[in-house]
Amino acid sequence: MSKGLLHLEGLVVLIGSIYFYSLIDGSWWLFFLCLLLPDLFMLGYVHNKGTGSMIYNIGHTYVIPLLLLMVSVGLKQDLLLALSVIWMAHIGMDRTLGYGLKYLSDFKDTHLQKV
Repeated sequence: MSKGLLHLEGLVVLIGSIYFYSLIDGSWWLFFLCLLLPDLFMLGYVHNKGTGSMIYNIGHTYVIPLLLLMVSVGLKQDLLLALSVIWMAHIGMDRTLGYGLKYLSDFKDTHLQKV
């Protein structure tokens, strides 16, 4: 039940992000071009599992994109707002598909698999 709830939460974030993106009138080319960019945080695994999981998790939590969203609204920065929403959509998409935050043990060990 908990695992299903986490997947549902990701789906709601994904759908909500897409809906909000449509309201801000962002470029859909930008949306699809940048949707997978947060996966660049996987490059930390080139160094080792510890560094990789830490960097990956930083890029796959809602904290940074939410902070950037608040800053973008305050500063009226449309591009930053669009990128923040795209970043949250990516995280929601990952959670929906079962990709979660990584444990130090292995790239395949995630919080969604250990629930």
